[in-house]
Amino acid sequence: MAQAVSSDDRMVAAIEKKIREAFQMFDREGNETMDVREIGALVRSLGCFPTEAELRKLLAEVEEEEPTGYINLGKFLPVMTKVLLNRSFRPIPEDVLLHAFEALDENKNGYITKEELVKHMTEEGEPFTEEEMEEMLSSAIDPKTDAVHYRDYILKLLVEDADDLPQ
Repeated sequence: MAQAVSSDDRMVAAIEKKIREAFQMFDREGNETMDVREIGALVRSLGCFPTEAELRKLLAEVEEEEPTGYINLGKFLPVMTKVLLNRSFRPIPEDVLLHAFEALDENKNGYITKEELVKHMTEEGEPFTEEEMEEMLSSAIDPKTDAVHYRDYILKLLVEDADDLPQ
């Protein structure tokens, strides 16, 4: 039984490390805080894809009593650890992402243009905010071609070692 606890502890430690590393990417001041408007991008960078309503609920859990416009790592870490352990916002499977991008790629080129991506992500379905769109473009667009080579982008979206998380 002690070995199972140790294994669970290692898993929690690995998840917390992943969350801290992702949080640091958004912590512009290096003071363990980040802009509340970037929570969607942070959560998605961890392989979770909540709806806007789910994201607002998560934000309510991690935001201070008196909203400051910032999220503190100390409050975010235990909530997000629980989300990842419980697989609350299941990652979208690779094949589903691929089919979605292929549906947008009418010419079957293996990429979609920046303009096409922006149009689809801001005008259809649950539209991205400007901040979310900027964050997505910063990692999705190939600066040499100004296009999204979606197979490469999907690899960036996938959570590393997702099999290590509990089912």
